[in-house]
Amino acid sequence: MELKKILLIEDNLSDVELARRALSKLNIANPLVVLEDGKEALDYLFRREKYSDLPDGDVPALILLDLKLPIVDGLSVLKEIRANPKTRAFIVVILTSSKEDEDLIAGYQIGVNSFIQKPVDFSRFVEVMKQIGLYWLLLNEGPHELL
Repeated sequence: MELKKILLIEDNLSDVELARRALSKLNIANPLVVLEDGKEALDYLFRREKYSDLPDGDVPALILLDLKLPIVDGLSVLKEIRANPKTRAFIVVILTSSKEDEDLIAGYQIGVNSFIQKPVDFSRFVEVMKQIGLYWLLLNEGPHELL
């Protein structure tokens, strides 16, 4: 059985590299797809423009979403994911450096599954990724299994 992809929607290349290193260190074998802005993420998820040839059944196991993205911000990406019946049930975890209460409240009001503040320290980041991986990829019965 092919492992479902993890989508990392993140514009900070240092954070992308941290995530890659953490997933590798944890032996999480799910393929990682990195999308660097909100528009690209929406194009990927809704099979538009350069992603129009992707199969519709290619449902991500997990979406890790930053909030401070170029072109289309993370909360707007989340709104579009939740507004569409085809993507509404996708697992979305906001992984952000934001400490703003408004971002946390807005994320949950829109329908995020989890909101996690990114640790700066690599060892703490690895621990966060471990917990995310254990819960969302192994323990949780996600809808991607049925879609």
